[in-house]
Amino acid sequence: MNFILMGIIMLASWYVGWQLKNKFEKYSKVHLSNGLSGAQIAQKMLHDHGIYDVKVISTPGRLTDHYNPMDKTVNLSEAVYNQRNAAAAAVAAHEVGHAVQHATAYKWLTMRSKLVPIVNISSSLVTWVLIGGVLMLNTFPQLLLIGIVLFAVTTLFSIITLPVEYDASNRALAWLKKENMVNQREYAGAADSLKWAARTYLVAALSSIGTLLYYLMIYMGRRE
Repeated sequence: MNFILMGIIMLASWYVGWQLKNKFEKYSKVHLSNGLSGAQIAQKMLHDHGIYDVKVISTPGRLTDHYNPMDKTVNLSEAVYNQRNAAAAAVAAHEVGHAVQHATAYKWLTMRSKLVPIVNISSSLVTWVLIGGVLMLNTFPQLLLIGIVLFAVTTLFSIITLPVEYDASNRALAWLKKENMVNQREYAGAADSLKWAARTYLVAALSSIGTLLYYLMIYMGRRE
């Protein structure tokens, strides 16, 4: 039964990723009537929220967009940074949404940030501990339990990430609409892009929960 569940989650993950790629390609062709690039959108949103100590920079790669709270930078992939379309506007505003969360001490972002050092350690160890735990299940079951605890930390992180990502998208869309940065067609494209982007985090969280339950079932099954 658990394998069926994992299969469904893997299929959902593929579908969401495929849809996300198609949506961004589609809305990359919807050019902004205001003529602003993703970098300009990001800079304006920062200033409109009274944030002047965050830099907007271009970063290599595709879908590498992120906000770094450590050095206060909004990192936009080259396409998003330079292009002037609904998809670029959506991504740029979303990443600034994280900067606004940081500036306002949004509780879920604060909680996630505190977990980062622990998650980094857990992620580096969990795979080997789980493999060793399964192989030594009959002789040293405590090792698998340790692996489950480590994996639970990463699962918790993925769950906490959900409200952080959804809130950043909501802030982005609200600002785009309030400041008339996009027309109705452009707004619809931006909203649809962010909707599918958010679903990637939802699927990731479900996948993590499913995997955690799988190892829990193995651990509990040893007693049968």
